[in-house]
Amino acid sequence: MQVKHPRKGIYILPNLFTTAALFAGFYAIVQAMNGQFEQAPIAIFIAMIMDGLDGRVARWTHTESDFGAQYDSLSDMVSFGLAPSLVMYEWALSGLGKLGWLAAFLYAAAAALRLARFNVQTGGDSRYFTGLPSPSAAALIAGLVWVLHATYGVPGKEVSFIALGFTVFAALSMVSNIRYHSFKHFNVKDRVSFVAVIVVVLVFVLISLDPPQVLFLIFLGYAISGPLLASLRVYQQRGSKRRSPESRRL
Repeated sequence: MQVKHPRKGIYILPNLFTTAALFAGFYAIVQAMNGQFEQAPIAIFIAMIMDGLDGRVARWTHTESDFGAQYDSLSDMVSFGLAPSLVMYEWALSGLGKLGWLAAFLYAAAAALRLARFNVQTGGDSRYFTGLPSPSAAALIAGLVWVLHATYGVPGKEVSFIALGFTVFAALSMVSNIRYHSFKHFNVKDRVSFVAVIVVVLVFVLISLDPPQVLFLIFLGYAISGPLLASLRVYQQRGSKRRSPESRRL
């Protein structure tokens, strides 16, 4: 009796999107090396779109695989780890000497640690991410370059310390234990109010009016939301302890 072995191979459709994200990240690095700091941030945002699509396509078409998950993680390291750090280094940090390339390396290492931690995490509250997701950190870095260079024409060397602060902040946020909303509980198949539809339309209109500034402000707000909400929770916990009957008797 002949035993049929399962056919080995990879699913082409979701991995095409992953490859497109990898290509966009690599393209951003090449453009930064050539001093094209308008195209490089755009390529990183395109990588974000492709990265968001590959997993969804895999789930919709039932083509999820361990290979796809590992390939996606390696692609993320290039597109959201190496690409933003090198773009920022070429644009602003190179003028700071050793401090500049150490900050760029800190960001790249933090992205690698963030991705590794995400890959091994099991369980937990799916509504939240632990640490700033690497695509959001990359959008924060790329958005800063895009806004200051393309919109205002500011040379990176003139704002090198501001760039340094954003780079270190993004790196530390990725490896922190601060919780960020994942928005995974949002289901596109659910019914929503008419006001929610209007809000979505307004967001698209604002992005179309000024993509660099609007996208940068969105991801800056998201990056700041984690520390702000964590501080608010600590303040509320301390307030509840002061108002508790046990603390009053003491």
